[in-house]
Amino acid sequence: MHPDPKFRADDEALLSRLLGEVGFGTVFAQTADGPRVAHTPVAMGPDGGIRFHLAKRNLLTPQLDGAQALIVIDGPQGYISPRWYAKHDTVPTWNYVSIELEGRVSVLDEAGLEEMLHELIVRHEGKLSGERWSAAETSERVWAAQLEGIVGYELTVTASRSTVKLSQKSSAEERERIAAGLVSASNPALADWMREAAA
Repeated sequence: MHPDPKFRADDEALLSRLLGEVGFGTVFAQTADGPRVAHTPVAMGPDGGIRFHLAKRNLLTPQLDGAQALIVIDGPQGYISPRWYAKHDTVPTWNYVSIELEGRVSVLDEAGLEEMLHELIVRHEGKLSGERWSAAETSERVWAAQLEGIVGYELTVTASRSTVKLSQKSSAEERERIAAGLVSASNPALADWMREAAA
């Protein structure tokens, strides 16, 4: 994470927002074969842990139970051009929102895995317009076959580190010019975060 304390956030609030808006993370762990990474939907467990699932054939799957791991959830990010500053005598930078979650991983039982899957379906279907799809539309045979191919996990968070780098060192006027530049560069999500942070 970025070393400047100006770019810190309330980790609990940031995590809740990123889980709601993004709901997707990257899992990193050291294995006997070297460092490995996997990409997966993520959800909050009932005790505050981070739940996720991987295919049984994923190279991380046999390595994770009991292992120390890191999950990164990224929010919006983007290039910041010097042309958006009043004075162009500077260098480009990158604004971004991210949180790292570190902890020990355990395997979920089947009930925990099913609970997580249904929560993910309801949350993400709810973001779409039109009629929602329901897991009940999947036959028991197809559901059971898919369930057999994955493993559910929960990371018990022992440390979290956030970065919310949104041009906090710039003046309010300059931040608004940067936000407008991001909108013109087809990155309204990052501009929205900048404007909210300034409010």
